[in-house]
Amino acid sequence: MSTEIKAPVFPESVAEGTVATWHKKPGEACERDELIVDIETDKVVLEVVAPADGVIEEIVKDEGDTVESGEVVGRFKEGASGGASSEKSEDKTEKKEEASSGSDEKPAEPKKEAAAGGEAILSPAARKLAEENDVDPNSVQGTGKDGRVTKEDVQKHVESGSKAAEAPSVSAAPPKAEVPTSDISPGERAEKRVPMTRLRASIAKRLVNAQQSAAMLTTFNEVNMKPVMDLRKQYKESFEKRHGIKLGFMSFFAKAATEALKRFPAVNASIDGNDMVYHGYQDIGVAVSTDRGLVVPVVRDVDGLGLADIEKKIVEYGTKAKGGKLGIEEMTGGTFTITNGGIFGSLISTPILNPPQTAILGMHKIQERPMAVNGQVEIQPMMYLALSYDHRMIDGKEAVQFLVAIKEMIEDPARILLDV
Repeated sequence: MSTEIKAPVFPESVAEGTVATWHKKPGEACERDELIVDIETDKVVLEVVAPADGVIEEIVKDEGDTVESGEVVGRFKEGASGGASSEKSEDKTEKKEEASSGSDEKPAEPKKEAAAGGEAILSPAARKLAEENDVDPNSVQGTGKDGRVTKEDVQKHVESGSKAAEAPSVSAAPPKAEVPTSDISPGERAEKRVPMTRLRASIAKRLVNAQQSAAMLTTFNEVNMKPVMDLRKQYKESFEKRHGIKLGFMSFFAKAATEALKRFPAVNASIDGNDMVYHGYQDIGVAVSTDRGLVVPVVRDVDGLGLADIEKKIVEYGTKAKGGKLGIEEMTGGTFTITNGGIFGSLISTPILNPPQTAILGMHKIQERPMAVNGQVEIQPMMYLALSYDHRMIDGKEAVQFLVAIKEMIEDPARILLDV
């Protein structure tokens, strides 16, 4: 029985998507609930799985084609066998060749040799992911049938840091050793043209729109991180032992921002046309950098969460973001955003607003600098803070006071607990 493979029903905020990757080819067998195609939208990557055991009968929309919500992208034949039958025929051919050579005791050896001594067997999705991350397929441990390397195997290999360990040996060999050097003109400058992903294109459009439509200003301050660093050092082991998560800096800034947002409601507001919408809750977005672009998952109701709960949410979202598993509902509805360029070494920057929000806090690198403390020069771990805000909604006085409030709470964490 032939059935249609349709793109998922997109949320109201998503108009269309793009066929990112076909994990199965026409005539290739697949099992029920096995991933067959990825549909990329401007926010998330949606996965389409096989409705039953069968084969891909036809691909209607190729990779790179634009699709609308619920549009047919291919056809699926339920109950049919494709790749499985071809594997059986290959097995029969191997057995016949072995019989003609007079061997009666080695029916399984060719398959073992192919897996052990030859090249690794990869699924199409795994091969594409390996090529994108410069991963040697033979270095990945396959967990699929007959030692086949799956997409998940390659993903785990990349995340485990094996790619970094392989980098010296990969860079030591010329990337195109098979091309004679005489074919390369001296001084030739190579170029590579890659289509912009929907997510990156959407980010670019939103950022340009934010700069063009908002009266954006940035105010700066600096904060002494020594009190928080001392607190982390004192309770680091006991905190991790009790909660099973490391204590980071982001949770302190999220809690400090929450308290400051309650004191300055305009910073926690958004603009909708000619209306100013004041939110009675604090949903803080945390910017996460991925290979596909910058995403901002939202930690809901931060005011009711403890430091451990915030840290767990951040780690969870970070893992999902790198694997492309974030849902649209996890990236919508934030009232304020925090971005940390310091993890990449940024000393100071001016973050761009995340519309329709009216403010964004930028954290930066912690750097030791000589500071005047009680009339004495001391070396202190300092961080520059930046608050970009929409002057249509927030006056300069409020923006400066908001940033000062965060500075005071970070330099004296007890203020967060005492609400002073």
